[in-house]
Amino acid sequence: MNQILLLNGPNLNRLGKREPEIYGTDTLESIELHLASVAERQGFIIDAKQSNHEGELIDALHHAEDHQYKGIIFNPAAYTHTSIALRDAVAAISIPVTEVHLSNIHAREPFRHLSMIAAEAIGQISGFGVYGYEMALNALIKHVKENHHEQN
Repeated sequence: MNQILLLNGPNLNRLGKREPEIYGTDTLESIELHLASVAERQGFIIDAKQSNHEGELIDALHHAEDHQYKGIIFNPAAYTHTSIALRDAVAAISIPVTEVHLSNIHAREPFRHLSMIAAEAIGQISGFGVYGYEMALNALIKHVKENHHEQN
């Protein structure tokens, strides 16, 4: 099974309501449905999870590797800038992780410029709004297909 985890962190369940001038008006559900459709056309299944709790995000990362997911699209949200535990969880798994952000974190407040996750991810996409998730999905699928021989 070609399963990809779409993992979203704190407050992303509020998309569509929360600061639409920064994050847009799309809901997390609409992003999940769109990605599921895009993934299905490429032979992949999206398993979407969101949590406001750091430990649940860590558990989801571990679960994805333990259940042989092909990769993870991860928006750690505010934990991006603060969580060494999430950084360590990404480092502790061998499946590829792509970090994604709706806003351009490098063009915002200085405390948002640092990502604890980026050095452990295969790449980071930020600033393209909801389209960034599709970009992350396509990049991750391309990476998985190109590196398939290493996973067998």
